[in-house]
Order: sequence, then structure tokens, then C-alpha cells
Amino acid sequence: MSGRIIYIRVAITLLGGITLGSCSAQKNESPGSSIERLDAGLDSVIDPNAYVEIIGKGFNWSEGPLWVEQDNMLLFSDVLENKIYKWTEQHGVEPWLEPSGYTGSVPRGGETGSNGLLLTPDGRLLLCQHGDRRLSLMDAPLDNPSARFIPVADH
Repeated sequence: MSGRIIYIRVAITLLGGITLGSCSAQKNESPGSSIERLDAGLDSVIDPNAYVEIIGKGFNWSEGPLWVEQDNMLLFSDVLENKIYKWTEQHGVEPWLEPSGYTGSVPRGGETGSNGLLLTPDGRLLLCQHGDRRLSLMDAPLDNPSARFIPVADH
């Protein structure tokens, strides 16, 4: 590691929407989108010109989020909808994987989707499948997602 931060994207969930903080200062900053710095040390991690941009709205309970550097995409779950969405600068937010957490055939309510998302060192998606109460690997490549899962821990 070179000790330099080249580019930072910070994804956070806020009241049913996904926001993306980008260090790109090329877009106009909208009112209320600045980052409040309570400690000047934050400037060594996040560019002082960074701003917050809303990239999607209307989700019931968004979690995740996972930035996939090699594909320049953000993955995040809507837990109640049992879906994973992806965001790219080119296409915005679009559905990516369904189901993501509950794969059973008997309808059930509650928290069915995935919540935590992680990339393994070899680039595979690891999901906390809240609905199935397990930790699983998606058995498909990231560029062709499929609701096929290999349980890693389920009891």
C-alpha cells in the first residue's frame, strides 16, 4: 500500500435512500450537501471538496453497502424487498439480484432480504442472508448474478 488515498467513495443509508459521498468536485454542490467536519483530521481521509449526493430513493430498508472497485458499482440490499440493487454512474440504480436473502417457497413476512455484503479475496460475493438465517456465497460471477447460493454457515 502506498499510503496515499487516490479516490474515496463513502456509501451510507439514510431514511430509505442511498447517498454517495464522492471526492469528485466537478458537480455543483447542492444546498445542505456538505460534510460537517468535527475534526480537521477528516480532511486527511475525505477530500475537503467532497459532497453528499442522493443516488436513489424509495427503498424500504437499505443496507449493505458494498463498493465493487473493479466494476465501479455500488451494491446494496433492500432487506424488506428481498433484493440487491446496483448503482453505476452510467445507469443509476437498477435491480441486481432477487431473491437475496430468503430463498424458500412458502410466503413469509418480516426481514427476508440480505443485509451485510462483502467481497471475498477472490472476488466472490458473500451475503448475510437474513431471511434464510445463514451466511452464503453467491454461486455466480458478479457480472452475471444469480440467486444460487452456497451456504458457509447456517447453524
